[in-house]
Amino acid sequence: PPGEVDAAASVLVDAVASSVPAPFPGEVAAAAADSFFPFAALQHLIDTIHTFTGLNWWASIALTAVLIRTAVIPFTVSHQKSGEKIHAMKPEVDAIKHAVDLTDPKSVLVGNYKMTALYRNHGVTPYTPLKGVLIRPSIFMSFFFAINNMVEKVPSLKGGGIFWFTDLTTPDPLYILPVLTSLTFLATVELGNPYIASKMKMLHRGMGVMIVPFTMNFAKGFFFYWITANLFTLVYVIVMRRPTVRKLFNFPALEAQSAPALNSALDMFGGSKAVPSAKPPLALTELEEVRSEIEYMAAQPRGSPEWRKLMALYKHCSSDFGDAAALGYRPKKIEKKGKSIGKSRKGR
Repeated sequence: PPGEVDAAASVLVDAVASSVPAPFPGEVAAAAADSFFPFAALQHLIDTIHTFTGLNWWASIALTAVLIRTAVIPFTVSHQKSGEKIHAMKPEVDAIKHAVDLTDPKSVLVGNYKMTALYRNHGVTPYTPLKGVLIRPSIFMSFFFAINNMVEKVPSLKGGGIFWFTDLTTPDPLYILPVLTSLTFLATVELGNPYIASKMKMLHRGMGVMIVPFTMNFAKGFFFYWITANLFTLVYVIVMRRPTVRKLFNFPALEAQSAPALNSALDMFGGSKAVPSAKPPLALTELEEVRSEIEYMAAQPRGSPEWRKLMALYKHCSSDFGDAAALGYRPKKIEKKGKSIGKSRKGR
């Protein structure tokens, strides 16, 4: 009868509720006591959000993920700008590399300094994107270790979920959470950076597929960070593609951002014709550009990386003082510096 079914259901609910440990003050603090500082701080942040909002643990983890990702948006934007600048520079970089004759010291010198000037004019270096690459993995690993520690040492997480994932300390027997994580990750790959190399994109697709078998034994609690982070990335990508938002953050228009770099690269070598295999003679403007770069590096403090590079280039080109004079070298002065470096090395 319906009355008996309702009574049985009520008994089962009461039994399940009584088996879930009630949260007690300081349980997260006790769990985080032996954790490394970043992981402990993250556990305290999750606990603070859980306490002040009254949200369940799964929602507190998700909200913490949103807050952390929101806080690093300036770094994400900076990383994206650097990546788009380097992508826009690629035609110029390829043109400079193609024009360098590796058997000609003067050609190598001109190529090196044109490359240096190109990166400096765009305000980036080849290593600038690496700064942003380190942020997201660091956040990911911090959440991984923090949540795993809470899963092991915070009893109230056993009742911190809803629906089929009430117990956040055990794996998902239905594999729904690993599959959702995989799908949202693949969505970020497909809708993310449009300039990523095809091989790298295929690698990321493979990683997305392998998420399911590799994470099927993870505790449910961690998936609420990962899925939330993937959804946050999707929203960020969609928003940052809107022309008004790109204009607000001083991004170039998507459809035209590579055109200036391409035109500049073509103009550098005389229009849209193919670059000949033989290197043309140096123009006066090229010599002036190299001279300004050498003057910049010579003005740097003695022993600095730029100064040492100048000395190395001098040695590379020392067999042809005619080229050095044309480029604005003062052979005697640089030769004297080169000899002093040699003596100091012998004295070590």
